Amino acid sequence: MAKRDYYEVLGVAKNASKAEIKKAYHKLALKYHPDRNPGDAEAEASFKEAAEAFSVLNDDDKRAQYDRFGHAGDGFNGAGFANVEDIFSAFSEIFGGSSVFGDFFGGSTRTRVRGRRGASLRCGIELDFSDPVEPTEKTISLRRAETCDDCNGSGAKTGTSPSQCPQCQGAGVVMTSAGFFSMRSTCPRCHGRGEVITDPCPGCSGSGRKPKEREITLKIPAGIEDGMTLRIAGEGEAGEQGGPPGDLLCEVHIRSHPLFKRAGADVYLDLPIGFAQAALGAKIEVPTLRGRTEMKIGKGTQGGQVLRLKGEGFPKLDGYGRGDQLVEVVVEVPGKLTKDQERLLREFAETEEQNITPERKSFLDKVKKLFSK
Repeated sequence: MAKRDYYEVLGVAKNASKAEIKKAYHKLALKYHPDRNPGDAEAEASFKEAAEAFSVLNDDDKRAQYDRFGHAGDGFNGAGFANVEDIFSAFSEIFGGSSVFGDFFGGSTRTRVRGRRGASLRCGIELDFSDPVEPTEKTISLRRAETCDDCNGSGAKTGTSPSQCPQCQGAGVVMTSAGFFSMRSTCPRCHGRGEVITDPCPGCSGSGRKPKEREITLKIPAGIEDGMTLRIAGEGEAGEQGGPPGDLLCEVHIRSHPLFKRAGADVYLDLPIGFAQAALGAKIEVPTLRGRTEMKIGKGTQGGQVLRLKGEGFPKLDGYGRGDQLVEVVVEVPGKLTKDQERLLREFAETEEQNITPERKSFLDKVKKLFSK
């Protein structure tokens, strides 16, 4: 089943502000929250759908990539939340702490949060000019922090486990009184996890992560342009103590081409032709991104004239159609002539004076008038 547009899911316009997006998500979260719809599978699905849409549109980088690629972008197609608990954890930081859903529904003081999200990594890849004609793949090597194999990411030494935080008693938050008010804040000792590590893993020093070399295959969509950034969700560094992984942001650099230039999905080519070909017309083989094709040059073609080869450009990023190849004619005047060529051109010049085109006659009349003053 095809995914719905994220803007449609939240019921906002494509130019909606962050405040409008957050407000729309709040409304849907209240409407479809599992506590209000116990046992309702459709409500839970709508709750997850709204959360997924918000997770993308609330993030500037993810939103920009979604606007360009739609669901075809890496990290969006098939992405989502496996369960409701993942949603609660993922948005605890977005709304300034873990109390976003607790604020909606009364909550409790036991609001243990997940570990810290892993850092996002950046990389760059180079593509040949013609690579974006079709979807392609590139494999890169990088060094990143991954979950420690010795402790399975817990940070605790093998045979031990984290213990309950003595300061917050496992709640992850502490209460402080200020006059008539009580304030809840993240526990400073366990940083909201509700647990502390008393015997850290020697392999990772209690962080739950180790640096490793890794090869990653990037799926590059057809039509991608120079300077664009691919976001590969979950391929950044591993989170600390159960936190979600970061993303991998890969900037695309496309090499220049000796013949072609590019603007969006269109390709530009300068085509040198001879004087006789321009005057008499010809059929000429023209290079394209996909090989060679025959182009008809009409009689009397002028230098600077642009001819169009439909559909010979790059695929459009929205998945609908291709750009064109625009061919600008460059009429070359021979630098040297044989005696026969010179004789024939002189004969042509004599007849040309008797067959002046209307455009040239108008130009000559203006010149004559200018110098007769």
